[in-house]
Amino acid sequence: MWAVVINPVAGRGKGSESGARVCAILNRENVAFEIVSGTNATATSERLSQFLSRFPTASGVISVGGDGLAHLVLQHVASTSIPFLVIPAGTGNDFARTLGWSVQQSDSEETLVMRALSTRPAPIDLGLVDSEWFGAILSTGFDSIVNERANHMRWPRGPAKYNVAMLQEIVKFQPRHYSIILENRVIDTQAMLIAIGNGQSYGGGMQVCPDANLHDGLFDVMILKPISTIEFLKVFPKVYKGLHIQHPAVEIFRSRSVKIDADAVAYADGERIGALPIMAENVSGAGLTWIH
Repeated sequence: MWAVVINPVAGRGKGSESGARVCAILNRENVAFEIVSGTNATATSERLSQFLSRFPTASGVISVGGDGLAHLVLQHVASTSIPFLVIPAGTGNDFARTLGWSVQQSDSEETLVMRALSTRPAPIDLGLVDSEWFGAILSTGFDSIVNERANHMRWPRGPAKYNVAMLQEIVKFQPRHYSIILENRVIDTQAMLIAIGNGQSYGGGMQVCPDANLHDGLFDVMILKPISTIEFLKVFPKVYKGLHIQHPAVEIFRSRSVKIDADAVAYADGERIGALPIMAENVSGAGLTWIH
């Protein structure tokens, strides 16, 4: 038995359309499944929990939506023998990118579902921050402040609201002092942004940790030291190709664990974790999924 977890409003309705196509494929292949959905994240989580209590050895869980839904599914299946499949149907789709899947292909449901039905899933590393699992990026600093503002904006919708929020925040943003404890070093520094990457991207394709690897048991820790607003605006576009790491204000470290303290908040996979301090560890092979 499979669970098809659908966020119907993801991607401005794309989640509903994509979910219908996934169900059609499963029906065509005579695969037993149950749709899991709710009016909000809490209801969806409760229904998925109920499904897994009835089917503790479920064949798999298919997440049809964006990074928020994939993050929700992770909380239920991480460190279990139940594999999960991410169908990109949201705005950012960075976890699908982390797994190597194209988020542009028109036949993504067919490709992904048939791969899941015909091949074995593979183990991947996941991050664990204060008892919450994440798949791609844990971050704090400027991007988290932008997230805080964007989450309270009703207009514009989609990725544009993050660009608007960024422009509103950059004019008044001040770097914070961070105390960072890695596996083999302690760092005290002023920074504008810190990204802890299990995966490579966030924010709809920003390759903030371009060399992160899902199978090395390590986080890539990217630290952006203070730079001027003008310099930041010059460097920012380079993040979409991962070229920002060539800037002298950027440092990259690798560590199995990261502890950070500052007067700041943290987000993981686009979901609010809360105020620092936080402690994160990379857990090898904690997830079971299909990668490209």
